[in-house]
This record gives sequence, structure tokens and C-alpha cells, in this order.
Amino acid sequence: MTVRFRLDWDGQRVTERTKAAAVRGLGKDAEHLLGESRQEVPIEEATLERSGVASVDEDTMSAAVSYDTPYAVRQHEDLTYRHDPGRKAKYLEDPFNRERGTMLEILAAEIRRELE
Repeated sequence: MTVRFRLDWDGQRVTERTKAAAVRGLGKDAEHLLGESRQEVPIEEATLERSGVASVDEDTMSAAVSYDTPYAVRQHEDLTYRHDPGRKAKYLEDPFNRERGTMLEILAAEIRRELE
């Protein structure tokens, strides 16, 4: 028994769709990390928490989560500050490390969904 099939491969289209899916996945990852970090960010008047943003750079295929106040870095790095319960320094680094597997799954799922 002979089985024949024809496959037309459009590599450029596959690459474009995969890249678009990866950009969407990176955006979802950044939003996920922002949400997780907002649960730990030190809160006094919520200015620091409200300054958090997620962004994606399509050209470099990278995502970022940032907090934009004059004291954001110091609050993140200085382990001697006292915070309300559940709030702490390393409010971005710790969720990133903890959620790494989840973010990889989010990214992979977005690419898989595009290629199905």
C-alpha cells in the first residue's frame, strides 16, 4: 500500500505567524508578572503600585515590567525597609522567579495555538 501526500511549506508565513504569537505570549507573560508583582509591591498610598506597566518590544522580542517612581528601585532592593503584611522588597524579582514556569507555559500555549 502506497500513501502519497503533498506538502506545501510556506516557511516565511510560518515564521511570521510564530513571531506574532510569541509577541502576544510575551505580552501575556508581562501582564501576568505585573499582576503577581502588584500583590507584593510595598503599598503606602499605592503610587508605586499604580506606576507599574507591562510592555513588549516586538523588534527585540522582549518584554518588560517596570515601576516608575523615584523610589521604585530602592524599595525593591533595600531589604531593611519594613512593609505592611504581604508587601516586601524584591516585589518584582521574587514573582519572576516563582512564576517562570507559568510564563513559559503561557508563551508556549500561545505559539501552539497559532500553529494548530
